Amino acid sequence: MSLVLHGYWRSGTSYRTRIALNLKGLAYTQSTHDLRKGEQKDDSFTALQPQGLVPALEVRPGFVIPQSVAILEWLEETCPAPALLPGNADERALVRAMCAMIGSDVHPLNNLRILKYLKGEFGQDQAAIDHWAQHWIAEGFAALDRMIERYGADYAYGTTPTLVDCYLVPQVYSAERFGSDLSEYPALMAAYERASSHPAIVAAHPDKQPDAD
Repeated sequence: MSLVLHGYWRSGTSYRTRIALNLKGLAYTQSTHDLRKGEQKDDSFTALQPQGLVPALEVRPGFVIPQSVAILEWLEETCPAPALLPGNADERALVRAMCAMIGSDVHPLNNLRILKYLKGEFGQDQAAIDHWAQHWIAEGFAALDRMIERYGADYAYGTTPTLVDCYLVPQVYSAERFGSDLSEYPALMAAYERASSHPAIVAAHPDKQPDAD
């Protein structure tokens, strides 16, 4: 299996996908698409990913998986070890719920295309955009902190990395870029600190990617 990850170094969804690939110990090459230049809308890429969004995982010629949620679930099904979901249905549901707090309720409201729309269509300056992002990050992180306090141990859920960490680490990176005050989320930040020191997660950091600048 020769995997090609289409992404962008600072994309949070690309970052979470790199984390999962690295935790699984899978080899992959990267094809980068600069979101600032709109390269994700080039015909050559939309032929693979009709939405023109990153990431997309090219598994083999003719089979490309769009959307990070689908990619992570596919990785878990096809490469089950090490497991990033717990062994029973109740726990898997909780992990997926924690992931959704970020993937559905936080990240979409502070990704690049939304913020560019706010600036272009409504004339919002950077301070207003940062405030917008901080608000939604705070709402999501407050709830997630309580769940991590209840279900976390060394990591966000339990004692080994799970899909929650794949989502959490990039969102903290984004929150720091927007100047969010993270001191109110001690359980969340403890889990983040532990996860962000894992060698596989360190290697996924945006600054370590071939297209970083």
